[in-house]
Amino acid sequence: MSEPLIAGLVVFVLASFVGFEVINKVPPTLHTPLMSGANAVSGIAIVGAMLVAGTGNLSVTTILGLIAVVLAMVNVVGGFLVTDRMLQMFKK
Repeated sequence: MSEPLIAGLVVFVLASFVGFEVINKVPPTLHTPLMSGANAVSGIAIVGAMLVAGTGNLSVTTILGLIAVVLAMVNVVGGFLVTDRMLQMFKK
């Protein structure tokens, strides 16, 4: 395996562990508002993934970009649905 691939995998695994630990430390009362803010970050990821996926040639990068667009859209839509449901609880 190439050195950049190994470095990328190490960064991915470490980021996964750090992300898991950070999310576990968030109290349940703050989880939904923080998730709403994270939707903006996912929106930025969607724009970047669309730029990568929209190159017009079929390659591994294009396929990964398409997968990133789909997963980020699922995250954004799900986050907005959960936020909307939470806000409905506060309406009279």
